[in-house]
Amino acid sequence: MNLILRLCRAGQLATATAMLAPMTIAAAQEAATFRGDLAHTGVYAGPALRVAPKVKWAVHTDGYIISTPAVTRDAVYFGSTDANFYRVDRETGARKWAFKPGARIASSPAVAGGLVYFESYDGIFYALDAAAGTVKWKFQTAGERRFSAKHLHGFIPAGETMPDPFDLYLSSPAVSNGRVYFGSGDGNVYALNAATGALGWKFRTGNVVHASPAIAGGVLYIGSWDSYLYALDAATGQVRWRFKAGVDPEVGNQQGMQASAAVVNGTVYVGCRDGHLYAVDAATGKQRWAFDAKGSWVNTTPAVRDGKVFFGTSDGRTFYQLDAATGRVEFSMVFGWYIFASPTVVEDMAYVANWDGKLAAIDLTTRKLVWSFQTEASKQNIAKFTKTDGGMNFRAATTQLDGFYDDLPIAISKIFTMGSFLSSPVVVGGVLYVGSTDGNLYALK
Repeated sequence: MNLILRLCRAGQLATATAMLAPMTIAAAQEAATFRGDLAHTGVYAGPALRVAPKVKWAVHTDGYIISTPAVTRDAVYFGSTDANFYRVDRETGARKWAFKPGARIASSPAVAGGLVYFESYDGIFYALDAAAGTVKWKFQTAGERRFSAKHLHGFIPAGETMPDPFDLYLSSPAVSNGRVYFGSGDGNVYALNAATGALGWKFRTGNVVHASPAIAGGVLYIGSWDSYLYALDAATGQVRWRFKAGVDPEVGNQQGMQASAAVVNGTVYVGCRDGHLYAVDAATGKQRWAFDAKGSWVNTTPAVRDGKVFFGTSDGRTFYQLDAATGRVEFSMVFGWYIFASPTVVEDMAYVANWDGKLAAIDLTTRKLVWSFQTEASKQNIAKFTKTDGGMNFRAATTQLDGFYDDLPIAISKIFTMGSFLSSPVVVGGVLYVGSTDGNLYALK
């Protein structure tokens, strides 16, 4: 997103070790938590979708679906910015129930022990009966907010504190050993009793926490917008270590861990808006390597398998495969728009979704694009925001080019008419589930 910063400064708005985490692949019949498992590997069991799929069903809501769905044996759960949380039938997409909290939902749910957990912008963390949709308990945080900074991304008025419209997600819960863990815009990481909602512990960071906790070996790993990655004892909340990434005190552009961590074989992999993907020793917090994305935000949670790390970038619009031990680039592919949705790996296929409303399937053996799914909204609207060379045209979404902050959220809302993908693909039983800003949750097969 450094491109936005550079152009705004020019007066224009633009395309702005003893610890081994198990390499768990999500069970073939369900994926009930964000990224498929507590370690956030982003690797799902087959079969992979190798040929262009058709829409098996689509469920429409009246808002954006930023939430990544949770899939159980008979149901799919997800939230929408229409301020509803939904359960639909996994086979048909038929709506089973909808629950309406006090505000929009951008948290990806977790399902465990007959309950489904998520957070809303009303600052309340909810536990619902997964079958009935009724409230079992709820926990009030100190209140949600987005990351904010003065002169954010170089926009004016320079003295004004501005909420970041690219801070699009809320923390997604992780359930482990009778507790449910999540981060909050109030700056805290919470551990609650999963059955009752009673507070076990909370840990205060230096800023908003919208990343999702990864858990491995009794340790919780989570990043904050203060640009620290924290390792906390999952039982007590005590700090094991903290790792500091880059900060940007001038305009808040190149800082903050918006991405969630993945933990595999004693290494924590996490992206940062300082333009790097980091590999950190899970036991000590010492950096093993850092990949330089040339200033492009790394907002995706990496998928990790067989000594490979897969992730996408924002301004760079690039999908990467790195060697997990060294951070060396093995393969990359450039796309048309920002990649915020985290990539999903199934067998020898990777699925990458981005802001232009396109979902790509990449054969990791041949390193070629084998099919692409495009939303109808994208087909209708993408030309408005595409340059003649095929690249993104962020400026086309604005009416003013003087770098005034108010133009930015307006531009983003226009771009989302392409049916952008912010929700990460989930593959279960040979069906791919993903949400779009066109309001649809898609099941592709």
